[in-house]
Amino acid sequence: MKKKVEILSPAKNLIQGIAAINAGADAVYIGAPQFGARSNATNSLEDVAELVKYAHLFKAQVFVVVNTILYDNELDDCKKMIYTLYDIGVDALIVQDMAIMEMDLPPIVIHASTQANNRDPQHVKFLKDAGMKRVVLARELNLDQIKDISTATDVELEFFVSGALCVSFSGNCYMSVANGERSANRGSCAQNCRLPYNLIDGTGKTLIENSHLLSIKDLDLSEQLPNLVEAGITSFKIEGRLKDMVYVKNNTSFLRKKLDAFLENNENYQKASSGRTQYNFEAEMDRSFNRGYTDYFVNKRTEKIGSWESPKSQGQLIGKVLQVKANGYVIENSELLNNGDGLFFLNENNEPDGAQINIIINDIVVPNTFKPLKPGTIIYRNSDANFNRLVERDDSAIRKISVSLKFTETNEGFQLLAIDEDGHESVASFQTEKELAKNEESTIPNIKKNLSKTGNTPFIVDDISVEFTKNWFLPISKINDIRRLVLEQLIDIRINEYHREEFQITKTDHPYPVTQLDFTYNVANKLARAFYKRHGVTEIEKAFELQWDPGKSRVMTTKYCVKYELGKCWRFNKETMGEKLVEPLTLKHGENEYKLKFNCKPCEMEIWEKDAELTFEEEE
Repeated sequence: MKKKVEILSPAKNLIQGIAAINAGADAVYIGAPQFGARSNATNSLEDVAELVKYAHLFKAQVFVVVNTILYDNELDDCKKMIYTLYDIGVDALIVQDMAIMEMDLPPIVIHASTQANNRDPQHVKFLKDAGMKRVVLARELNLDQIKDISTATDVELEFFVSGALCVSFSGNCYMSVANGERSANRGSCAQNCRLPYNLIDGTGKTLIENSHLLSIKDLDLSEQLPNLVEAGITSFKIEGRLKDMVYVKNNTSFLRKKLDAFLENNENYQKASSGRTQYNFEAEMDRSFNRGYTDYFVNKRTEKIGSWESPKSQGQLIGKVLQVKANGYVIENSELLNNGDGLFFLNENNEPDGAQINIIINDIVVPNTFKPLKPGTIIYRNSDANFNRLVERDDSAIRKISVSLKFTETNEGFQLLAIDEDGHESVASFQTEKELAKNEESTIPNIKKNLSKTGNTPFIVDDISVEFTKNWFLPISKINDIRRLVLEQLIDIRINEYHREEFQITKTDHPYPVTQLDFTYNVANKLARAFYKRHGVTEIEKAFELQWDPGKSRVMTTKYCVKYELGKCWRFNKETMGEKLVEPLTLKHGENEYKLKFNCKPCEMEIWEKDAELTFEEEE
């Protein structure tokens, strides 16, 4: 039996969820009214139910994100919401807080969010044995580490392949709390990592000024899909529940085509949902929001990944400024540009800047606001007006389910049978007095022509057979009526016969991989505490949000490394690193200061508040 692999797309709302499915998503993930880690991307239960109905028509799944950490006074409301989500047909929940595993729940499938410390085989196997059906792996893992996890357990594995990257280990960033009591783990990340900082060494010397030193490029693993499948990944996740329609449709379409190319003639894997999409645009990921791209660490640490110039969308490279005129610019490859496009560039002060094209006259690009630029300035297009208009159209991606139609005569009239690509059947008949055609020309071609007109239905007819004993005449209206009836029935049949996997969690007591939990395990309620204690944990520190010690805390751990970005990493640049940096290195933005600590053995960087007392290892 072939193994199913899926494209999993973000849904900010019902409309974008439907658009993602139409663009080829096998599954979508969406926030409910509460407890999703994006407070600006919540949805009513009615909208979630509508999305479930639409997705199930295509045998696509809907996962609801319930991945904030919970406080004791929220546990009952969360449980009630989960029961409602189960009742409306949601396929699975994506959770961080182990309190949910401790609740008395309906038999709904649970996935472990990437925020749940999913970085090693022991931890992932524990989650599977506790009842998790899928684990969303940490983004920092490389192919070898993914293979090790896949070998250790047969749990489904999901991995981010496109979109923005959290510079911190997911779930372990506390900068928002430390700066203003907005918790990322509670859905209110302030994105402090995208701010500009000064880098100051241990002598007080400023090494770099006003640069986005914690901002990193966006992820693109589209070329790695075959390698990831081989490593054990079966779900390819697109980040972006706060992104716009163009981003969702463009990235989904691009990855759909990449995965389909891999699946073609592959005997071991198959698409996870039904239908096929016709595209009226050519998907290119760099034509929607991006900060430039990186493969992150999937092939280990091989490149610089910082996006220091700007945290904003860079977009598509166009070319250099060749000349500056009184009211505009002559730009290399300007034939690619259109009125209304947004441009990105670094201005004369080397600061990220931009402008919108007002008009292009005689090869001169005239912006709505003229800004002086030097010849040689590199121009990017971060908003493609024509592309956006095209992709935003409802008919830019149309998904259809294949059906075969068989039209036959009965004793009392005629019958139409529809069989879809998944084997669902719909049949209808009508009684009528049979009448021969008045001429010898066959009526069958015209009947087939009208049966094939599926219009706005989710079906496309790939095969029609008409079996008559005589050359019967039929009014076109009768043909259209029975076709409409059969296809409307087929919609209901597909939704009603959709098989949702169910799984009832049963409490286990197998040992947790460690017996002591620090604040990074985000334990904020009595049920999570009970869960860990039953699994052998003896010491449990409170979540950061409940015990923050202002000025002295570790607020981030990351595989990203400022030393490496500067070419000052002793491990990777022994021959060329030159003079060592004087530690501690400090990041400063306004009144906020952070010390950097480099743990070279695990190849990680820690970020601490300014009053923390740190010790530093000698480099080898």
